[in-house]
Amino acid sequence: MKGKSMAYDLITMGRLGVDLYPLQTGVPLPQVTTFGKFLGGSAANVAVAAARLGREVALVSRTGDDPFGTYLHEALRDFGVDDRWVTPVPGLPTPVTFCEIFPPDDFPLYFYRQPKAPDLEIDAHELDLDAIHAARIFWITGTGLSEEPSRTATLAALAHRAKSGTTVFDLDWRPAFWKDAAWKDPSEARPFYEEALRHTTVAVGNLDEVEVATGVREPHAAARALLDAGVELAVVKQGPKGVLAVNRDGESAEVPPLPVNVLNGLGAGDAFGGSLCHGLLAGWDLEKIMRHANAAGAIVASRLECSSAMPTVAEVESAVAAGAVL
Repeated sequence: MKGKSMAYDLITMGRLGVDLYPLQTGVPLPQVTTFGKFLGGSAANVAVAAARLGREVALVSRTGDDPFGTYLHEALRDFGVDDRWVTPVPGLPTPVTFCEIFPPDDFPLYFYRQPKAPDLEIDAHELDLDAIHAARIFWITGTGLSEEPSRTATLAALAHRAKSGTTVFDLDWRPAFWKDAAWKDPSEARPFYEEALRHTTVAVGNLDEVEVATGVREPHAAARALLDAGVELAVVKQGPKGVLAVNRDGESAEVPPLPVNVLNGLGAGDAFGGSLCHGLLAGWDLEKIMRHANAAGAIVASRLECSSAMPTVAEVESAVAAGAVL
């Protein structure tokens, strides 16, 4: 994972796998007969979303040494994401995720990450810390804290970066990924979240995730708690109430969601994340960043797939101008 000369706009670190999504909506998984194969995983999807918006992006992750791993390398390169720090783990299969699609708001996920997901085998000794330090934005996730050696690698990368540039913590709470049953209790996982927050400048999560990180669920109080934990910008997704963003300077924006006919809500948050990074890199004000990020998420929610559904700049701008996803 070493040897980097140029600084990226964005380096993401974390989950990568294959999504096998039904090509039939409203059909229970036992009756589904046709599936589409897509690149998936939150960190990978955010990388793809930002690359689709014209940013120079790389991913730090791992796959199995198998045909699905080969497919993911090919897909990343096709999307314009640098895969030099995506390495194989012999003996572990590339993760596969299935879902069911029941619009507008029911999309059960079934993760196949046993005996262990390769992305949790990211090792601190293999990180290109200089490249991570130099990136304009570095993005990590809560899943990366769920198990060793990924937990130590994530915290080591954050400590080395030392808040240079923008460092984003996607709170990403998925209790099923925490190996120790006791740590499926948010109060047991919270110390790891608190340690990560000390090293990050931006925190983004939904109401469940901000509650895991802070113990507070009310959006404005949770945003204040995230700022108190050390970040400079707190972004709280409120579902149908839209998104709240508050920064340390007292600037805030609360933006409603864009109207959209939801086909598959999975991946909308990753599109939001990629657009969030794009807006931060562009130096936009908070309200513009949130409006564009909401639009990017809404566009993906209107489409079946995740990674290959990530919108272009023109598509996001059209949705913002129209005030809806048409």
